[in-house]
Amino acid sequence: MTKRVAILISGSGSNMVSLVKSMTGDHPARAALVLSNNPDAAGLAKAQALGIPTKVIDHRPFGKDRAGFEGALLTAVTDAQPDIICLAGFMRILTPDFIAAWEGKMLNIHPSLLPKYKGLNTHARTIAAGDREHGCSVHEVTAELDGGPVLGQTIIDVAADDTAESLAARLLPLEHDLYAKVLRRFAAGDRSKIITRA
Repeated sequence: MTKRVAILISGSGSNMVSLVKSMTGDHPARAALVLSNNPDAAGLAKAQALGIPTKVIDHRPFGKDRAGFEGALLTAVTDAQPDIICLAGFMRILTPDFIAAWEGKMLNIHPSLLPKYKGLNTHARTIAAGDREHGCSVHEVTAELDGGPVLGQTIIDVAADDTAESLAARLLPLEHDLYAKVLRRFAAGDRSKIITRA
């Protein structure tokens, strides 16, 4: 039975586009919804062009009422009846209550070799630390920020002349590839970890 996937975005949607385009042929999943908290997210138009239903739950009118925002978010996601949720540049930290409703069914992509550099500014932090390796990770989402089980990683070498911008640019296409590979395996029930080096 084909799994239904809801993809949550906040911006350009590049990872979302990669995921949607990967879900063809004998892939065990299909995109059922692209949802954004940002009505101006460029990814919404990209999803519509790919024929994927879209929805916006703007977080701003809710102010500090996170429970109200997440209630609306949960309703919108649940209406699409997804089997899997993929966070793809969704720039809102979800509460444990929301995560608990989708435990074991939610994935995220993070631009570091977790457990290193949870949170933001991962490329700059990698360079500041003098690390010789960097990469990206796909993990299950748990109540701990960027702390769920890692299902896949791609490793790259850090060059002496790398900047945060050059690292980010080199890593982004590898993020696209890794996320698509992990989603395919996850949708088929395979949670074993894959590690690749680019």
